Amino acid sequence: MPQKTDGLHAVLSYPAVYDLLQNLLGARRSRTRLIRDHIRPRPGDHILDIGCGTGELFSQLPAGLRYIGFDLSEAYIEAARKRFGDRARFECMDVADYEVGHDQQQKADLVLAVGILHHLDDAHARALMRTAFAALKPGGRFISLDGAYVDGQSAIARALISRDRGQSIRTPAAYHAIAAAEFGTVDGQVRTDLLFVPYTHYIMECVR
Repeated sequence: MPQKTDGLHAVLSYPAVYDLLQNLLGARRSRTRLIRDHIRPRPGDHILDIGCGTGELFSQLPAGLRYIGFDLSEAYIEAARKRFGDRARFECMDVADYEVGHDQQQKADLVLAVGILHHLDDAHARALMRTAFAALKPGGRFISLDGAYVDGQSAIARALISRDRGQSIRTPAAYHAIAAAEFGTVDGQVRTDLLFVPYTHYIMECVR
């Protein structure tokens, strides 16, 4: 899993530092707009959140959802469990190890991967797509958000994105190709209005 782990990137492994930096950059506003415009959860939805971090996204979701968050960081998962208790389920595991049952009642309405694909090489990204597709109910949606390189991008945005911990930042076309290998319906949108700093995100909405 390509990822920078030195210097400031190592400090971000601490949950409190990670959350502080994210929120200073405008992550709370970003999550609000992502939920409102793209995730659009309905009461009772079953949500799987791949790479849930410390659970900040869950903290902004409406009540009445069935939520399971996955992350590889034991520190992040422990922080989420302490904060949210039994309001949600948080698992320290690779989502590839999550057992997807055949019972449609256990399938998800939404699978989220917020800021995850740009940490994965193509092989691992395709594997995540397969897992997401298998976990969804028919008509269920996969939503992803990642930094992206686009034509006409500001120098500041490109510089900030190039310093991300993830080392597999792609163009919208490259993200789309990975999703389209598994999903028949893939819609994508470039957004530059999510953070307080110049930054280019690409959001995909894929329907099973």
